[in-house]
Amino acid sequence: MTAPGAGSPDGGAPDGGAPRRLIVLRHAKSAWPHGVPDHERPLAPRGLRDAPAAGRALDEAGCRPDLALCSTAVRAGRTWELVHARWESPPPVRFDPRLYGADAAALLDVVRETPDEVGTLLLVGHNPGLEELVLDLAGEALGDALDQVRLKFPTSALAVLTWHGPHWRALTPGTALLTSMTVPRGA
Repeated sequence: MTAPGAGSPDGGAPDGGAPRRLIVLRHAKSAWPHGVPDHERPLAPRGLRDAPAAGRALDEAGCRPDLALCSTAVRAGRTWELVHARWESPPPVRFDPRLYGADAAALLDVVRETPDEVGTLLLVGHNPGLEELVLDLAGEALGDALDQVRLKFPTSALAVLTWHGPHWRALTPGTALLTSMTVPRGA
């Protein structure tokens, strides 16, 4: 069974809407240097290893986005740079200050502004907003993906939600299918 409006896991769209994917990526592990404002915190060594692993995981899963929306925080921007570093042609990115510190409702408002031609959207941001967004949107999940998100949405976590609709502005809570939740780690 799938969530209302989510279509089916095999890609069917019973409501006639276009298949869409929202990839939610929490920024990689950040450092806490003394005297550096939160917005300016860089990635920690583990974050520098994990962010490229997230890019590889997206590539291997065939989940390259058509557009990336990224927080303006330094750690989020650096995560995005490392995620797409090995891709031949990365998608356009929009750095949006509204994503920094946003709750689930504010994040959903930004997602709903996505142009209709975008089929796969990547959202790079922060907790707790990202975790709340995934939990709000997922009406159903494959396997134990929802339980994993409920347990913890750590740094570098990737959640993939699918749904069907004519416009991104039609995305509402409980209408997406959470197809996966992974936490890529670098060597």
